[in-house]
Amino acid sequence: MRRRTFIQTLPLAAAGSAAALKSNATGLSQSQQGRSGPGGTGLGETGELSKFQLAGAERFIRPDVHAGDRPSGASFATRSPALGMNGAAGTAHPLATQTAIAILKRGGSAVDAAVAANAVLGFVEPTSSGLGGDCFAFVWDPEAGKLLGMASSGRSPRSLSLATVRSRAANGHIPALGAVSVSTPGALDAWWTLHQRYGKLKWAKLFEPAIAACEAGDPTPQIIGYYIKGNMEFFEHAGSAIEETANAMKTYMLPGGAAPGEYDVRRNPDLARTYQMIAAGGRDAFYEGPIAQTIDAYFKRIGGWLSAEDLREHRAEWVEPLVTKYRGVDVYGMPANTQGLATLQMLNIIEQFDMRSYGFQSAQSLQVQIEAKRLAYEDRARYYADPHFAKIPIAWLNSKEYAKERAKLIRLNAINDHVSPGQAPSQGDTTYFTTADKDGMMVSMIQSNFRGMGSGLVADGLGFMFQDRGQLFSLQDGHPNIYAPGKRPFQTIIPGFASKDGVPWLSFGVMGGDMQPQGQTQIVLNRVDYGLDVQSAADSPRWHHEGSSQSMGEDRPGMGPRGLLRLEAGVPAATRKALADLGWPMGESDGGFGRYECIELRKQGADRVYAAGSEMRADAVALAY
Repeated sequence: MRRRTFIQTLPLAAAGSAAALKSNATGLSQSQQGRSGPGGTGLGETGELSKFQLAGAERFIRPDVHAGDRPSGASFATRSPALGMNGAAGTAHPLATQTAIAILKRGGSAVDAAVAANAVLGFVEPTSSGLGGDCFAFVWDPEAGKLLGMASSGRSPRSLSLATVRSRAANGHIPALGAVSVSTPGALDAWWTLHQRYGKLKWAKLFEPAIAACEAGDPTPQIIGYYIKGNMEFFEHAGSAIEETANAMKTYMLPGGAAPGEYDVRRNPDLARTYQMIAAGGRDAFYEGPIAQTIDAYFKRIGGWLSAEDLREHRAEWVEPLVTKYRGVDVYGMPANTQGLATLQMLNIIEQFDMRSYGFQSAQSLQVQIEAKRLAYEDRARYYADPHFAKIPIAWLNSKEYAKERAKLIRLNAINDHVSPGQAPSQGDTTYFTTADKDGMMVSMIQSNFRGMGSGLVADGLGFMFQDRGQLFSLQDGHPNIYAPGKRPFQTIIPGFASKDGVPWLSFGVMGGDMQPQGQTQIVLNRVDYGLDVQSAADSPRWHHEGSSQSMGEDRPGMGPRGLLRLEAGVPAATRKALADLGWPMGESDGGFGRYECIELRKQGADRVYAAGSEMRADAVALAY
């Protein structure tokens, strides 16, 4: 479809005032056909450079300069989808994507490719991934013709009591740094469990690319370099909030003590040695062998709680995916202790509205999406927890009947100032990547240390940081997510997947804390309601709403009942004005709009075609062959 044709086939957009929300739209604004209008410069409300921009970037911020014109496809698309018949991969770093493709070409499965890519990401993208974090995955099994879920979420240390956690709390919340925030790493056991069932290449072969990269080094890309520097500055200024920082500085800073900048070559020989032990000894090397012993000794030395016993008892588990049908498409969510249900709840509510008639990027469309988010996140804060410790009313929360009731609370011309969780019936930050292979297997995988690079703690000589996922426990008495020893905290990381008529369609994800269900929902709407392709669905400007009446340990204090709405610069000026006039508190674009990768099964059969899309907001690339 040519660019002009795409624009002409969109439904009419909203007019630029709050009153426009009461009626159908009258025409497209100029900013919908390009990137003009207020906010399109990338500058903040004061005219200063947005905080997430790199120093020197102001030289390239010109309100009169816009992206080049593509001869085909959506006007805002950055590039075309990558197409291939034999396999595909999309990750947040080119080397990880190349690694996945190389593993596929060597005869590896999509699982082999995902594990190898994740190992590489642990080195090249330590700001979002690593052995110290957790991991979740969806696997489309072509032989079984079904989707399987893999959850490997670590539990809190058994020796860390609720009383001790409360004594370390600040303002009623668990700190984001230090040993009190650390839970058992689950990533490696997820890799092992997936490989035991679906791997084709030998386990040790999957670590060769990562080991080579750690030893030889890799240039630091723009976005990852920016976040490494910010994290290390944060750790340096944290003072006594972290038991020790010398190991982190040694692992991630350049020789001489400077933070790596763009183009600087980084190495991590400690991580290379850790990967070598894992390649030789499998999961037991990490959870019961020399790595576990090193971790146990380290936390004893610094006065922490994670122990060899905690590591020894960890096990990944296969889980049954949650699912809802959205306009004929089966959309799946990760169960267990994650926020996967939130995506399904949002879609169930949004399905009650005629989104296509409102128009792509219109004020009406965004108003419905934002209010659906607020409603779903109230339930998220009230009910989501480790199902081994709490009985969660999943069937009710995911039902169409409940969604219809919640949808009645949404108005196009007014903000709901009385948002609260539903009354259940009585009852007895993150890297995402995806791979696909020649046999039709598709893997949707997400892995994270949670906020930033993690807790700030790196065990002696191991080369990876421990996650700070424990911050997401509640300290509220009676809450299903209240802290307890040996319990899994609420999880933000969720892979995404969708199928049509029993055939896999999209393996996708959107990284970034509470942005993940919001981002996944926007991707589904862009594909299903607005007909965007796998790449332009990602390039479309996004919204991000922060705040909820109940916190899951991640909301900043001081937000009003309406929270804070952030819009990317590409959102049409008329839409931006209409939402502001309606009364939404507007925040600057801060770069927190998630990072996406996706593989679409475009055609099946003898001439199978994969289409892969990647994220312009990261150092990402998707490839197919």
